[in-house]
Amino acid sequence: MYELVSLVNNVEGKAFARMEGKAAGSRRRIENGPTRTQDPEGTRRNILEIASEEFALNGLSGARIDEIAARTRSSKRMIYYYFGDKEGLYLAALENAYRRVREGESKLDTEGLPPVEALRRLVEFTFDHHHEHEDFIRMVMIENIHHGEYLAGSEVIRGLNVTAIDHIARIYQRGLAEGVFRPGIDAIELHWQVSALCFFNVSNRATFSKIFGRDTGAPEEQARLRENTVQMILRFVAA
Repeated sequence: MYELVSLVNNVEGKAFARMEGKAAGSRRRIENGPTRTQDPEGTRRNILEIASEEFALNGLSGARIDEIAARTRSSKRMIYYYFGDKEGLYLAALENAYRRVREGESKLDTEGLPPVEALRRLVEFTFDHHHEHEDFIRMVMIENIHHGEYLAGSEVIRGLNVTAIDHIARIYQRGLAEGVFRPGIDAIELHWQVSALCFFNVSNRATFSKIFGRDTGAPEEQARLRENTVQMILRFVAA
């Protein structure tokens, strides 16, 4: 009888161990997620999207590769394969953030608009993009904390921002030729003015609202600030 009980216990123990092993394997598959080898570009985009959120929230030093891997259902090894190291991932996320805003600008088709309307459209787009992409603002703020160290080594970002200056310069030159814009304005300085107004709207919203007790993020406030920003730029360049 004792031998029979021992035999049953032994069989049940092995069966339970096999079940536990299968369950553990299932848990590992769930935690690690499906392999992405069939869609490497999709994997890379997903990692960049989540990494941008993590860097924007926690900064370069505070963001954790383990957390990014967990959220993307990938692995540290896969992230390092695509981006080299943490700094490489951060720079790629920063480049991607700038690429998005420049791609949006390129779709505005301002060449077919009168200069004043073209400049209005560009300012409105910049205001809206910054308002809708707070991660971009935070990433730029973080890079400024690092004194532009990582951005300085990026040919991609330099190339992207050359297109931004060319875009606003063409609008200004057309307005100058038509006599609706005054002479003596530098394209980089005009870009600076537009960026400064639209950037501050997001970067300093929390402190400004707390200090003055006014919710500048409310829809009606944003609509008014948007139009004010457009008018300030148009009056700045007006002949």
